[in-house]
Amino acid sequence: MLPIPPPELLEKYSRPGPRYTSYPPATEFKPEFGVPQTVERLEAADAVDAPLSIYVHLPFCAEMCRFCGCNAIATRDRTRADAYLDVLAREIDLWTAHLPHRRRVNQLHLGGGTPTFLTVEQLRRLHALITRSFRIEPGAELALEVDPVVTTAEQLEVLGGLGFNRLSAGVQDLDPQVQQATNRIQSAEQTEAVLKAARASGFESVNVDLMYGLPYQKVAVFTDTVRRVLDMGPDRFALFGFAYVPWMKPHQRLLPQSHLPDTAARVELFVSAARVLEERGFRQIGLDHFARADDPLSRAQADGTLYRNFQGYTTRAAPDTLALGVTSISDLAGGFLQSFHKLSEWEAAVGEGRLPVERGLLRTRDDELRGAAIRNLMCLLRFDVAPLRREFGADADALWESVRPAMEPLAADGLLVAREGGFDVTPLGRLFLRNLAMPFDAYLSRHAEKPAFSKTV
Repeated sequence: MLPIPPPELLEKYSRPGPRYTSYPPATEFKPEFGVPQTVERLEAADAVDAPLSIYVHLPFCAEMCRFCGCNAIATRDRTRADAYLDVLAREIDLWTAHLPHRRRVNQLHLGGGTPTFLTVEQLRRLHALITRSFRIEPGAELALEVDPVVTTAEQLEVLGGLGFNRLSAGVQDLDPQVQQATNRIQSAEQTEAVLKAARASGFESVNVDLMYGLPYQKVAVFTDTVRRVLDMGPDRFALFGFAYVPWMKPHQRLLPQSHLPDTAARVELFVSAARVLEERGFRQIGLDHFARADDPLSRAQADGTLYRNFQGYTTRAAPDTLALGVTSISDLAGGFLQSFHKLSEWEAAVGEGRLPVERGLLRTRDDELRGAAIRNLMCLLRFDVAPLRREFGADADALWESVRPAMEPLAADGLLVAREGGFDVTPLGRLFLRNLAMPFDAYLSRHAEKPAFSKTV
C-alpha cells in the first residue's frame, strides 16, 4: 500500500522535472534539425523491416478545459475538421513518399484535442486516409481518446466497426464544484453511457483518466469519484497529476489559484485514490497508470516488456512512430521530429509540399542509453544494468557507476532499495519516480535558470 510521505520529503523532492515521455525531453529539440535531417531519418526508418506505430493529432475541442496541457484549439465549428483532413491527406502523401517500403502498422492512436470532435463521416474519412497508405496488421492496437460530453454511441459503433479496440475516456473529477472551476462540465451519466456504448461496440479495453491537483479537490470527494467510476467497470485507470504551467498554457491562469491544493494535499489525493484502486484489485503500472493483475499491461510489467512512449504505456512497442498533424512528434530511426505548433504554419508547409517539421533532435548513443534506463525505470519500477549491458556494453556499467552516488541519498530516504547491478523502487519511491529518473538525465542542469517543467510531486 502506498504510504503518505513525511513533510520533509515533500519539501525536499517537490521540484521541477520532466515527465520523461521522451528522452531527451522535448525542451532539447532544436530548429536546426529540419527537413534534410528528417529525410535522412525517414530513409533509415524505411530500411527497417518492422511495423510502425502511427499517432494522429486532432487538435479541436468544443470547449477549452482550464486545466488543459494539450495542444488544443477550442471551436464549435466542426467544418474546420474537414479543412484539417484536407491538409492531413496531403501530409500523409509527403511522409509516405519517403517510406515506400515501410507501411505495416501495429499501433494507431488518435489523440488531441478531442478525436470525437469529428463527426461520423469525418471519422470514416480519417480512417480511409490512413488505410489507403498503410496496412493495419491483424491484432493491431487501435486506440483513441474521447470526451464523453461530445461522444455519441453512433460514433463508437462506427469506430468499433473500423477496428478500434481501445478507448480512453477523460473524466478528471465528478465533483460539480471542481468541474465548474475547470470548465469541464460532465455528468456521471454521460461518462457511464460512453463506457457502456464502447463495450457494446466491441472495444476490448476501456481506460478512464482522472486528475488530481485541481482546484477545490478534497480527498473524500475525489475518492468517491474513483469509486463511482470503478462501478462503471473500466479495465484501466490513469491518475494524472495536474501540471500547473501557466507560462506555457496561459489559459490556466483562469483557474482559482488560491484553491489549488498544495503539495501535501496533492499527494494525499493521489495516495487515497491509489489505495481505493488497490482495494478493488488494481495495481500500479509505472508512473501513473493502474490495471488489474490479469491485464496485458500488468503482465508486460511483470515480464519486463512494458514500454512507454508519447502515447503512454503499451504492450506493443513499435521501433518507430510516425506522428501526423499539427504539433505531433515522430520518433524515427533515432530522431525526434516535431511538426509546427501553429496550425497556420503547419498548413502552409504542407501546402508548399514541405515536410512540416519545425524542430527535432538526433539522439546520440549516450541519449539512447540514458533513455533506455529511464524508460525501464518508468515502466518496471526498478533499474537493472544487465539488460542495458547487452545492448550498450561497458557504457551501461559506466552510466550505472556515474549515477550510483546520486542514488545513495535517495536510498537513505527510503525511495529505493539498492542491490547488485541496480535497485528496486519502494512503495514510497513510486511517489517520486520522476525524481529517481533525474540522476540519469544529462540535460537537466540546463534548465535551472528558467521554468521548463512542472513539479515532480
